[in-house]
Amino acid sequence: MSPDLRDAIAALGTDLSLPMMQGTQALFAERHLGFDPEVQVTEDVRYGDDPRNRMDLFRKPGVEGAPILVYLHGGGFVQGDKRSPVGLPFYQNVGDFAARNGMLGVTVTYRLAPGHQWPSGPEDLAAVVRGLRANAAQHGGDPTRIYLAGQSAGAVHVASYVAHLQFHAEPGGGIAGAILLSCVYDVATAHANQFHKAYYGEDSASYAACSTTHGLIATDVPLLMTVSEHDVADFQKQAAAMVAAWGAAKGTYPPMLRLTGHNHLSPGLSLGSSEDGVGREILEFIAAHGA
Repeated sequence: MSPDLRDAIAALGTDLSLPMMQGTQALFAERHLGFDPEVQVTEDVRYGDDPRNRMDLFRKPGVEGAPILVYLHGGGFVQGDKRSPVGLPFYQNVGDFAARNGMLGVTVTYRLAPGHQWPSGPEDLAAVVRGLRANAAQHGGDPTRIYLAGQSAGAVHVASYVAHLQFHAEPGGGIAGAILLSCVYDVATAHANQFHKAYYGEDSASYAACSTTHGLIATDVPLLMTVSEHDVADFQKQAAAMVAAWGAAKGTYPPMLRLTGHNHLSPGLSLGSSEDGVGREILEFIAAHGA
């Protein structure tokens, strides 16, 4: 990451304030390299009955048997979409990034709290996986090579799908890997703010059963986890606790990257930009687990 961008991100601070979020979006919107005109986009493919059960598909003409990169946006469980307001390239940037690199890109909108609480996230992901397993080949994707990626609340949904076997669309989850960008793992120890309670409910006694730490340590699904240098304090603590739990269980360091210079929002926003180190890490992960 360039020194000027690193300084600009650091100056925004770590709290998820409106100036921080808008500032981070502005920094990466102006660094976005534009969309590939050859990429074909199929919008609002339904994968469930809810109006928010929609996904956009990104592909280059002639692609066949391609890995599938699925991306779930963040938003504290209560907001967000696969497409930002007019004028911002997010999160079409992720689908375009995938298609530019020979993949079928999929950006997903899912049900939101408080109308839809736990376990709506992993339930929606199960429907996504089932739909892609059945239909991705007609869009050039390889249904045996699905990689689920999410940021913040989206990462929590991906982690929940992987860690809790009862939500798997088929044995093993039906996926080739999972990418968790700034994730909460231990729901019981996470800061129970208004967004947390909107999704998990008011009864803290139920939180431990929703956690993903032990399921992720036990899974055979390849993982890539990240935490950012300027991440929100609670996400830093969650990452540190996951490192400790993984080390205690396996005696090794987990597949956890610390993204120097980044904040809570910037990893996903950086894909397809002039500062796309995160994209290189994702491509290396998929290449390493592509069999």
